[in-house]
Amino acid sequence: MDDRGRLAEPLKRSRNARIRSSNFISADFNSTLFGHTLSQLRPILDLDIPRGAGSAAAIAVFLVAGICGAVYGGHIEAVTAQLRDARDAAANAAGFRITAVALGGPKEVTREEVLAAAGVTGKSSLLFLDAEAARTRLKSNPWIADATILKLYPDRLHIAVSERQAFAMWQKDNRITVIASDGTVVQPFVDARFANLPLVVGAGAEKAAADFLALTDRFPSIRDQVKAYVMVAERRWNLRLKNGIDIRLPEIEPEHALETLAALDRDKKLLSRDIAVVDLRFPDRVTARLSDAAAAARQETMKDKKVKRKGGDA
Repeated sequence: MDDRGRLAEPLKRSRNARIRSSNFISADFNSTLFGHTLSQLRPILDLDIPRGAGSAAAIAVFLVAGICGAVYGGHIEAVTAQLRDARDAAANAAGFRITAVALGGPKEVTREEVLAAAGVTGKSSLLFLDAEAARTRLKSNPWIADATILKLYPDRLHIAVSERQAFAMWQKDNRITVIASDGTVVQPFVDARFANLPLVVGAGAEKAAADFLALTDRFPSIRDQVKAYVMVAERRWNLRLKNGIDIRLPEIEPEHALETLAALDRDKKLLSRDIAVVDLRFPDRVTARLSDAAAAARQETMKDKKVKRKGGDA
């Protein structure tokens, strides 16, 4: 500030000090930030990546892309089948190919149907055969009530099936099928060998047939005359006899009604008469209705009697 410049020097030193301070901060910043960060990053950058990892990653990417394409393209089943075949091929190469299948029990189901349901083919491996899933598929066949599958390593398979038995024919909505005793429909009625089975008719008849037919077995004189067992409103049964007579049974205690019917037929030859209906639904009485022909004949007889009576009166 004075003419000697006394204040110029301190100002110059202050400026240099600021410059040195700035340089110090800059150097320290670089060493503490960039230098320290690089020292931390160096181990990451220097990782030892295994040989072939890139190829594996590329394969994984293509695999994921392929799976996504299969899903969105609707080809997932085909891809799954190919993967399953590849898996079985690897197991078969190791000695686990199924070379022998012992099959026991089936009569209505063929060997080919059993093997197909179990998922056993010439390419199947014992190692990857899901026995429980195969058992479930076998039981989906209506003839097969149960199945047992044993895997005998390394290459043998044993399958035993328990079949339902044809029990009766069931008619509903003009369609006749063959049923087992538990009511399962085992097949349409297309085979004449089932023609002699009992015929049950109506909704619910297939489930109730076993118990009711067991009841009628106690009355063979009645059972042997039955053409069809008809369930009414899923509550009670009618019997259609071979001679066309309808027997109406009660919902409650039908066995007592059958006892009464058997006694009337034995003692009075009721079921040999020209009647259309025998109504046993009421516990205190039995009602019989004549057939149309018998009713017409009876009317003619009554007319003749009236004419003769009038003639006699004259």
